[in-house]
Amino acid sequence: MAQSPKLFKPITFREVTARNRIVVSPMCQYSATNGLGTDWHVQHLGARAVGGAGIVFTEATHVSAIGRITPGCLGLWTPEHQDFMARLVQVIEMGGAVPGLQIAHAGRKASTSAPWLGSLPVKAADGGWTPWAPSAVPFGPANTMPHPMSATDIATVVGEFATTARMARDAGIKVLEIHAAHGYLLHSFLSPISNTRNDQYGGDLAGRSRMLFEVVEAIRTEWPAHLPLFVRLSCTDWMADGLDIGDSIDLSRRLKETGKIDLIDCSSGGIAATGPQIPSLHPGYQVPFAEAIRAQSGIATGAVGLITAPEHAEEILSNDRADLVFLARAILADPTWPLKAAAALGAGLELPPQYQRASVRAR
Repeated sequence: MAQSPKLFKPITFREVTARNRIVVSPMCQYSATNGLGTDWHVQHLGARAVGGAGIVFTEATHVSAIGRITPGCLGLWTPEHQDFMARLVQVIEMGGAVPGLQIAHAGRKASTSAPWLGSLPVKAADGGWTPWAPSAVPFGPANTMPHPMSATDIATVVGEFATTARMARDAGIKVLEIHAAHGYLLHSFLSPISNTRNDQYGGDLAGRSRMLFEVVEAIRTEWPAHLPLFVRLSCTDWMADGLDIGDSIDLSRRLKETGKIDLIDCSSGGIAATGPQIPSLHPGYQVPFAEAIRAQSGIATGAVGLITAPEHAEEILSNDRADLVFLARAILADPTWPLKAAAALGAGLELPPQYQRASVRAR
């Protein structure tokens, strides 16, 4: 193993430097009230920052009440939400990590129950709402028929993204990620599976991506030039008539050309409740997407998906297949994954002074 593992080398985007290349992916906790987080979110994200990650993202943080996946999802559209977000920033920075926020709108996947309650549609009589989408095409047979958005509706949501970006900036967030994956609103505009419009927001990929580019432009009116902006994409829909890696390479190249986007977070799937033919899952099954986009679009990428072994994470970075490694389940199960990975790879990653009695060298 190399004496200086790339996984633990600092990395800089614009004027923000992370201590290493381990990212805590946005992971929904479904534990907010009216969009407002709780002490659960504080301890959850604080533990991962103290555990040694370089960047710690909030879960998907929604731009409006009807943009939430569930009634328990986190939001950022009121001053009270902003005050709570500032508290999260302080906790993450105290742990030595860079605070990131994933800005999101659930689109046609909104108004459902938490996963442990079945992810079932929540009716209006039970506190739910009508989801918004590019077209009147529900996510699945059991889901509520969404409201097809007018051009005015699209402009409203674009403005909400900008407002949430401003509030994230004022709360002290240092990295912002636009969620355009997993079947949520922006992905549902990108994919021909869910977007059947025949106006300027439909048709070919240029039309279907128009809303995403409008969101990028609007966010950058509020998000400072010295702070990085990422985009999470589903690089394939795993469906014959859906998005594929060629589309995502083209889209990533165009995003890079705007000069406003710094990294593509490369995921996949999520566009429909039935139909996708996802291959057998294995460690690194999505890494080829990050590798292809990095090589062919010339933009930095993040690799995600069943990356659990430190040696695997190091291989991805050392072979220039991606620039960051995003961890979800592995770091959900073990907040100190980065510290253990550093020990396994022979890297230096110090415990906070309060915990140094637990270090390997102190034993």
